[in-house]
This record gives sequence, structure tokens and C-alpha cells, in this order.
Amino acid sequence: MITITNLELSFGGAPLFKDVNLKFTPGNCYGVIGANGAGKSTFLRLLSGDLDVSKGNIEIDKKSRMSVLKQDHFQFDEYTVMDTVIMGNKHLYDIMKQKDVLYAKPDFSEEDGVLAAELEAEFGEMNGYEAETDAAKLLAGLGVSEQFYYEKMADLNGAIKVKVLLAQALFGYPDILLLDEPTNHMDEKSIAWLEEFLINYEGTVIVVSHDRHFLNTVCTHIVDIDYGKIQMWVGNYDFWYESSQLMQQLTKQQNKKKEEKIEELKAFIRRFGAKKSLAKQATSRKKMLEKIKIEEMPASNRKYPYVNFKSERELGKDVLQVEKLCYTHEDKVLLDNISFRIGREDKVAIFGDNENSVTALLEILSGHIQPNSGSVNYGTTVIKADLPKDIGEYFDNDLNIIDWLAQYSKEKDSTFLRGFLGRMLFSGDDALKKVRVLSGGEKVRCMLSRMMVLNPNLIILDQPTNHLDMESITALNNGMTDFKGVVIFASHDHTLVETVANRIFEIKDGKLIDRMMTYEEYLMQKDGV
Repeated sequence: MITITNLELSFGGAPLFKDVNLKFTPGNCYGVIGANGAGKSTFLRLLSGDLDVSKGNIEIDKKSRMSVLKQDHFQFDEYTVMDTVIMGNKHLYDIMKQKDVLYAKPDFSEEDGVLAAELEAEFGEMNGYEAETDAAKLLAGLGVSEQFYYEKMADLNGAIKVKVLLAQALFGYPDILLLDEPTNHMDEKSIAWLEEFLINYEGTVIVVSHDRHFLNTVCTHIVDIDYGKIQMWVGNYDFWYESSQLMQQLTKQQNKKKEEKIEELKAFIRRFGAKKSLAKQATSRKKMLEKIKIEEMPASNRKYPYVNFKSERELGKDVLQVEKLCYTHEDKVLLDNISFRIGREDKVAIFGDNENSVTALLEILSGHIQPNSGSVNYGTTVIKADLPKDIGEYFDNDLNIIDWLAQYSKEKDSTFLRGFLGRMLFSGDDALKKVRVLSGGEKVRCMLSRMMVLNPNLIILDQPTNHLDMESITALNNGMTDFKGVVIFASHDHTLVETVANRIFEIKDGKLIDRMMTYEEYLMQKDGV
């Protein structure tokens, strides 16, 4: 159990949050949400002891073992994958290594034998003899191939490292789990395995995530950081969202009624305050007026960009025809004789056993790379816009955001561009920032702005939620859902795919499988339901 009392944290004299009183209990999963900069990761660091509180107390049962998902991907480079996972229970790992040192001694003494017996007994009590088997189960569940188990961490790519560090955090069933963005760089199968693991987990889980489906699936509570406060809600992410929106609406409605009452009282006082016969009534209404308090709406850290793709013209009958498309990169066949047609109402989500194949197809459709053979033919009415996975080259210049967007906009007037960028959260001097120094999320919002000013009727997006916060993801999701044109995209965001796609492309060994179905139907078919 974790009990937080009167917690406050300040940076530079300004409170990040204060008056925090919460209790986290075993058997529950708490999803921590909030805008970028609200303090989600900082809150986890307070719980783990990496940061000291400015005021208040965090009490954690001393018998509880806490495990934290490590963010430093180079911390364990000198260790094997297996050792890295088992290090999730440091005490067990230390005993294991101490035993190895003892048994390797050339002059093994009677005293060493006594110590070894004690260590073996403790090792057995901690299920140490099952450690490698348990670690292997975690790695397999997360999609890490057995061939990597005894490789050095330094020799692995970033995606596999993330999975190994997650397995480390889960190892040995700790009492408390602190997970910061555990689904980053994870495929759908691994995320589904993690969801099942956490649903059945009996300890306390506190997780930061931008994955709405993940939060809806695993969370029993939502911990919302906003308005300089931290509040706990019972239920999953959707329940929190609907409840918080309802509370804001109720507050606004109540304030509107109060404002109407205030005007009514003021009007009476103005009209009859000078009349002696109605002086008492006027005085009474003055007292009523003093008692009415308008509830102030606190300033929220959450800001939603306005994502709205509007088409300049309607699509004609012919949209897109792809014939016998082939593409090879570095002697690897990524696309093998692919053919398909796209209709006016198609919203296609693309998956694949190799993400490079998916990206290659989207890059060819966007016109950024050429196939080795085959054809891509768009109809004469098509106006396309795209958001590639790698957007770095678009920002390798010294333009400010206004001038950068003006390159793509038919309307060059700075007032129009400023207004447009303001809706995308680049207001005031922010619109004069050099694009070279923007954060990942800001660059994606610029790319979405670029797409919108092109007024397309067909959009192509490769992992568009990368780098975006929850508010921007929600806005993008709404924009893609409401868009009247054709959408072709790839994404690991379950909710985005589920709410947008009506057709699924699956690429296996370079071949295309075309499924005329929703994402839910596709998953049911894959699972054999």
C-alpha cells in the first residue's frame, strides 16, 4: 500500500502540484494521465524515491518490493538479456552471483560451504531455481526471441531493449509496479500479452501511458494531474473522460444560471432601488446578490489542437489503383507483387510482420520512393497529403513556423496563418519559433497543419501518434474519423485504428492480404473467435 499525505512539489519556487492526498492499494491498476509537462513522470519519480518531496509524506509498506521500468536503455549494456531480467529482483540476483563466486573459488573452505548452504536455502525460498524459466516466460510473452536471451544488451536494437527492460520490471512479481509508457515501441501482440499480465496481477500497478485502449483495458482507477492538483477517479480512461467532461458542463451550466440570476437581481435593484416603497425588497436582493458565488473554472494544462481535414474537391470514381508492386531494400524483399484498388469511402489500416514493409508501401503511395516494378495510379480528382514516419528532413532549415507553413499554403497572409497555427497551439510568439528546435510533438502538429492547408481528399499517415500527447491524439482521432475522404494509415494506437478503419491490409512476407472488415472483426478472426 502507498499512502500520500499533503504532498507538494515545487520547481523554482512555483508549485507543480500541492495538497495531494491519495491511497494506492493492492489489486488495483492506476493510470496516471495529464498534459505534457503536468508532472506525470515526475510523480512516478517521487513514488520511486528518485525525487524528494517539497512538503508532505509518501508512506510505503517497508515489506513491499517496488519495481520500476527503467528509462536508461544503456544502463545494462554490459549484461546479458537473461541477467538483465533477473536483476529485476536485485536481492535474488546478488545471491545468484555470490553463489557463483563461491563455487568458483579454487580453495573452497568449510566456512564457504556453510555460507553456500545458507545462500542456497534463501535462493530456494525466493524461487531462484525457477528464475531463468520465469524470465524466459516473460521475454517470450513480450515477443523477445530465444536467440537473444544470452546476448549482451549492447548488441540489441532499441525496440528489443525496451521489451527486456519491461520484462525486468515485471520479473518476480513485485508488490508495486511503476511503469512509465510501457507500450512504447511495442507491437499489438506484445501489448495484448502485457494487458493480460496486468489484469491478473495481484499487486499495485501505477502506470503512465498515452495509449487509451491500454488504459481502458487494464485500469481500475485514473489519477489525473491537472489544475495543479492530483485527483483520483474510480474507473478506466473512458469513464474518467466522460465524467470530467460532464462535470465541466455542469459547472458551466450552473455558472450560467447564476449569472442570469445576478443580472435579474441587478436589474431589479437598478429599477426600484430608489423607490421607498420597494427599498426593503431592493435591500433583500442586494443581500442575495452578495451570496451568489460564481465558481471559477481553473486553468487547465490540457490543450486540444483543432485537427480538421477539409477537402478542396470531392473524389471521383477512380481513386487509386496499384498493380504488381515490388520493392526490395538491401536485398530484403519488402513488397512482393502487390495489387489493390481503393474506393471513395475506404479508410485502410495497414499492418505487417515487418514494419519496414508497411512504411515502404506508404512511402511509395506518398511518392517519396519509387518501386522496383509495378505501378501506382491515382485518379485525376485526388489531392493527397501525407505524414511520413520520419519527418526530420522537413525541419532541417532555419524558417520560423509561420514561414514554414506558408510554403505549403495557398493563403500566404500572415493573419490567416497565425490564426490557423493558434488553433494548432502555436499562439503568439510560439508561431515565431524556428522549426529546427521544435519538440517531436510540435513537429507532428506542424506536419498536421501542413496536411490541412493542402485541403486533401486522400491522406496517408505512418504512425501519426508518435510523439503526441493524449490531447493531440484525441484531436487527431476525431479529425480522421470525421474526414470525408480516403484514409490510408499505419498505427499501433488500438483506439485510433478501431474507430477509423473500415478495411485492413496485412503484409506477410511481402504479400498483401486484403480484409474488408473493421479492426475488431480482424482481431476476432486472428484469434479464431
